[in-house]
Amino acid sequence: MKSRSLLSAVIFLVLVSMAVAACTPAAPTAAPVEVQPTAVPVEPTAVPAEPTAVPVEPMPAFEGMVQTAPDCDYGGLIKEIAAVDELTVQFTMCVPDPAFPSKAAFSAFAIQPKEWIETAMVSREILEKPVGTGPYYLESWNRGDSIVMKKFADYWGDPAITDTVVFRWSGEGAARLLELQSGTVDGIDNPSPDDFEVIKSDPNLKLYDREALNIFYVAMTNTFPPFDNVKVRQAIAMGLDRQRLVDNFYPEGSEVASHFTPCAVPNGCTGDAWYDYDLEAAKTLLADAGFPDGFDTKIYFRDVFRSYLPEPSLVATDIQAQLKELGINAEIVVMESGAFIEESSAGRLDGLYLLGWNADYPHITNFLDYHFTASNPQFGNPFPEVYEKLAEAAQIADPAVATPLYVEANNAIKELVPMVPIAHGGSATAFKAEVTGAHASPLGNEYMAVMDPAGRDTLVWMQNAEPISLYCNDETDGESLRPCEQVLESLLSYEVGGTAVEPGLATSCDPNEDLTVWTCHLQSGVKFHDGSLLDANDVVQSWVVAWDAANPLHIGNTGAFEYFTYLFGNLLNAE
Repeated sequence: MKSRSLLSAVIFLVLVSMAVAACTPAAPTAAPVEVQPTAVPVEPTAVPAEPTAVPVEPMPAFEGMVQTAPDCDYGGLIKEIAAVDELTVQFTMCVPDPAFPSKAAFSAFAIQPKEWIETAMVSREILEKPVGTGPYYLESWNRGDSIVMKKFADYWGDPAITDTVVFRWSGEGAARLLELQSGTVDGIDNPSPDDFEVIKSDPNLKLYDREALNIFYVAMTNTFPPFDNVKVRQAIAMGLDRQRLVDNFYPEGSEVASHFTPCAVPNGCTGDAWYDYDLEAAKTLLADAGFPDGFDTKIYFRDVFRSYLPEPSLVATDIQAQLKELGINAEIVVMESGAFIEESSAGRLDGLYLLGWNADYPHITNFLDYHFTASNPQFGNPFPEVYEKLAEAAQIADPAVATPLYVEANNAIKELVPMVPIAHGGSATAFKAEVTGAHASPLGNEYMAVMDPAGRDTLVWMQNAEPISLYCNDETDGESLRPCEQVLESLLSYEVGGTAVEPGLATSCDPNEDLTVWTCHLQSGVKFHDGSLLDANDVVQSWVVAWDAANPLHIGNTGAFEYFTYLFGNLLNAE
């Protein structure tokens, strides 16, 4: 019994030991490697992905560019431009600027990559090779012949309809129409007034009228005698039969200018209307000024067909004949387009000159502030009676509240006669009838990306002249701006065929309460044509090279950056 009991006890102890061993956790070294996967979720999608997405080294923090004026005594409107973060740019103004969105939509403030500006501005490549974000990229500029643009596959917005857009040019209205009729081009700018009815009667063509948001004027520079005498300028104002010019040389939809700014623009026609034609009163004024027998002078112009001046040579000849009736002998001088723009803008023409303006944005500041600001030497010494009122009015958001100031400014322009406003010229574009999406813009910025030449892969456009350059931040010529507008984009944009401001590279530009700070929020994921991504530093750089005259990249084409000066006042660090 005892032995059996002992055996039973031993057996019992062995069984207990085995049971305990089975219930005891295994040592880590004893665990089979194969067991571990059973602790991991079977679904591969449940495996955290963060380890593969995190770079080995942290990305450097975004360093935003900032350009600040020490104070506002330099005479400009901008105090600071700052990249707040990758997709936010803030503009701090010296005074309220209610027109900022309209300005920011304009092609003279287009955005290019920071790195490209830093290299291409110095090499001058930027003048012929813009790198933008638009629906088309520049493939080639064949000087003297054409510009070729290709559809940008990575465009952030609605893609262009047509694969290729070709820009060509001719200064002859008849030549442009002949090409359209023969089918070698799909659309033309500014058909001659005499051809309007021809186009309307052709079932294969279609005319698109353009609203007359423009002004043609005869200008004088008051630093050259005898135009330094206000009575001489007033005599010329009264001695030109402006109605005769409109009747003889302008198409339907044109009108004699009662003021410098078209009446369609708020406050454009406030104040007294311009002088009536009065030849005898003009002769009396001329005699009172010391020129009873008149004087000799010149009439300068460029022979480029524009909506505000459809027949330059014919108009110049008629003005020459009208001046002759006053006793003024005027020699006609035709200048190359680029030289004419440069010399007239700088106030270096010693006679009369024929020039005009197409609206870049639908605001009175675009007309008056551009031409009559204190920083514009075009008409000679500027007039404080005009620019002081304009500076005050430009800070007022409500047009009705600003009206009294614009009355004073317009009346001062009439009294002082820096120029003679002649006409608001009606104009048009013409296209093959089969082209869908064709239009005429009142701002002259027709948008080729929405046009479809009956399913063909190439749209050919013919305008009046070859661009001066394609760095349009430093150009004022419409023939340069339009091709730029297909390739380059600004913070905001104008609606196709209209004047309303819409989102562009920025989803919005929002003001603070007193309109002195504008915060622009950039679109995300926008690619430049070189593949780089848009960020706030690209915006700051694009603006600052124009704003800061001391910046080593403040080169441009002429270096004048006229639009920046006229719309935002003096340049920073300008001599």
